[in-house]
Amino acid sequence: MTEEVILRTWGQVGVISLNRPKAIHALTLPMVQAMTEALLRWRGDDAVQAVLIDHSEGRGFCAGGDIAFLRNSALNDGGVSGRQFFHDEYQLNHLIMTYGKPVVAFMDGITMGGGVGLAGPSTYRVATENTRLAMPETGIGLFPDVGGGWFLSRLKGRLGQYLALTGARLDGAECVWAGLATHYLPCEALAEAKARIAGDPASIPTILRELSAVPPEPKIAAHADDIARLFASDRYEDILDALAADTSDFAKTTLTTLGTKSPQTCKVALRQLATSLTLPDFAANMAMEYRIGSRVLVLPDFAEGVRAVIVDKDNAPKWDPATPQGVTDALLDQIFAPLGAADEWKPL
Repeated sequence: MTEEVILRTWGQVGVISLNRPKAIHALTLPMVQAMTEALLRWRGDDAVQAVLIDHSEGRGFCAGGDIAFLRNSALNDGGVSGRQFFHDEYQLNHLIMTYGKPVVAFMDGITMGGGVGLAGPSTYRVATENTRLAMPETGIGLFPDVGGGWFLSRLKGRLGQYLALTGARLDGAECVWAGLATHYLPCEALAEAKARIAGDPASIPTILRELSAVPPEPKIAAHADDIARLFASDRYEDILDALAADTSDFAKTTLTTLGTKSPQTCKVALRQLATSLTLPDFAANMAMEYRIGSRVLVLPDFAEGVRAVIVDKDNAPKWDPATPQGVTDALLDQIFAPLGAADEWKPL
């Protein structure tokens, strides 16, 4: 059996290469645990001065988590194995965020969900002309987790709220403009960048700067003012009303998109981002997201959303509650409530 994540040292760096090309390197629990073990080992190894995270082959960096596994958990073991996955994945996200040595993530190709969870907390986030970054979870009855609450809530304007609700995809130039990528390199420059970093990790900023290209104009920038205005509220009904009252093509398209999303997890995402801004650190954010994940995993919308989008592919989910008005504050309070002391998430 081929290893699903390839771990090696190269010069003065540790290299993590995701290696599930047929699944666009979607993360499994063993992959998460292997990455965590390697990072902990390298953290205490003076011969390893930095870490590179990339993918072995194929059309994407990482498409997210293993959604089929999570749905199976929701349907068959009451969410027990799914919660274990979230728990360990969030520990990995936090470990990268607080690592103490530079981590460089190469977001070449599709970078979604769990892939954003690996790249977001990395010191350097390299986008290319192939990058397609998104947090599409509300379309399957999930929420933008893996630190999404932390990163999205801190973007300029209301871009984070727009991305969290709509699942819109950003290309490499847009990622740099938004602050989700630190550098824009042509795909053909990546091999040289990695080789130079392996030989001289102290010079990562210089190496990435020297190999950077000027990105094309970010298309989403033209809608920045619209997004700030239309997504100004943390109340989902207000956003829908603002979009419905606006006659622009952008507003009409966006409203249509939101009509396909889970009302429950759209409301969850808005509260998640608003709450994250009040939290003291990334660990507190991840503890909040684990509480949400533990509840949302076993609510009807997740299994139904995966059925509609990934299993049956009829793209006709029957959301429950079916309307934003049906998603009460009491339900949201239950989703965000603390877990029992023994069940709360903690960093490594």
